[in-house]
Formats: sequence, structure tokens, C-alpha cells
Amino acid sequence: MNSIGFKSSKGIKRSKNEDACFIMPKEQVFMVADGVGGNNSGELASRTAVTSVADYIKTHPLEAASDDQQLRLYFEDCIAKANGDIMTLAGKHEKNHGMATTLIVCHIRRNKGYILNVGDSRAYVFRGEDLFQITEDHSYVNSLVKLGVITEKEAKGHHKSHVITRALGAEEMTEADFYQTNFKNGDILLLCTDGLYGEMEPERISEIMKEDTQMTMLAEKLISEANKAGGHDNITVICIKIRGGEADE
Repeated sequence: MNSIGFKSSKGIKRSKNEDACFIMPKEQVFMVADGVGGNNSGELASRTAVTSVADYIKTHPLEAASDDQQLRLYFEDCIAKANGDIMTLAGKHEKNHGMATTLIVCHIRRNKGYILNVGDSRAYVFRGEDLFQITEDHSYVNSLVKLGVITEKEAKGHHKSHVITRALGAEEMTEADFYQTNFKNGDILLLCTDGLYGEMEPERISEIMKEDTQMTMLAEKLISEANKAGGHDNITVICIKIRGGEADE
């Protein structure tokens, strides 16, 4: 059985937490969302996203999706429903107009991970002593990096580093990136909002993950270190240690 740890913090500088996470151990589904919007609407958007996906899974048996393509379509339907639910809520009350959220959803089935991502929350795999980023940010600065306008180092402190180019609730139709990854026994899957990687370089995250602590302790340590580094944003992490998976080569 995979071991799981998770934690969320509003950080040092923010007055409220607009992140959300949701764990479905039986279905092996894990979600992280980072809401944006005035008043409490960012918080409402992120929580609506994760509960909407969870409700879909509870009413549509996941086992029915038996292969990779069916799983992709299944989770795309989940995300379309969540997007619609957020837009409906935004249309009901003026104060919620314009609310949106990132969302990353991961399903683990045997030795495979199926990940869908909208926005700039991230999935990483830590293997051995190396940290690999699986997802790609839907952000303004990442677009500039891909075009060669700025370097990754320049992107780190860019004044528009929090501007995302894709989010749930932003448009009637939204597209998630879909990733598949094969796990090895002992891998750690890390799902997080930008409050974590915005404060710490990948090398520092790796150092903490090398300590091989229990997953709950690892989640707490990552949040604590991000807060020590400044805690400018809400921070949410889910850490999952893979038991089983492919044999090490």
C-alpha cells in the first residue's frame, strides 16, 4: 500500500488559504488546487474543483475505465464537470465573478501514474537522489522561457510569475495536459502548489526529500521550509511513497 502525507498552509504573508487538496485513498486519486479571485472566491473555486472531481468519481466507477485512453477520457470528463461547476457558481453571484483555479489530478494504478494538469500547480517524481518535474506550467513566464525571451533564472523573480495562462473557471472550454509515468518501488510522487517551488530551488526540495522521512513528516517539513524561506503564498503538498511499481533496474 502506498503511504501518503499531505499538508496545507496559508503561508506567512497571506491572510487566508485559497489552496485545496483532496485525497481518495481507496480510488488512489489525489488532487491539489490553487484558487484565484477576490473576496473568498479563490477559496471557493479551488474547493469546488476538488469536490466536483471527487463527486464525479463517486458516481462514475473508476474501474470501468480499463485502459490508458479510457482513463484519459474519464478524467477529462471530470475536469470538464469541475470547470462547468465553477463557471455556474461564478455566474450566480457578482462577488464570485472571475474566480478561477489551477487543478492537478493524479490517479495511481499499479505501477502507473495518470496526471492531468491545468495551471501552474506541479507534479514531481523523486527517485533515488533526483527530482524530476513531470508537468509543465501554464504560466506567462513559462511561455516566455519556451520562446527564449527570458531564461529560467530570470523567470524565477519575474514580476508576472504568478500570471497563469490556463485555469478552471476562466473559459467555458478548458484543456488539461495529460501525462503518464511509470513508477518504481520507492519513488515519491510530490504534488504541490506554486507556494512551494516559488520559495525553494529544486535542489533544496531534493535535499529534504532525501531524508527518507515518513510521508506526513515530509509534507510538514516541506511546508515548514517554504515558510522559513519567506512563505509569500499559500503552500499545499501531497507526498505519496510508491510501494510496488516496476522492479529497479
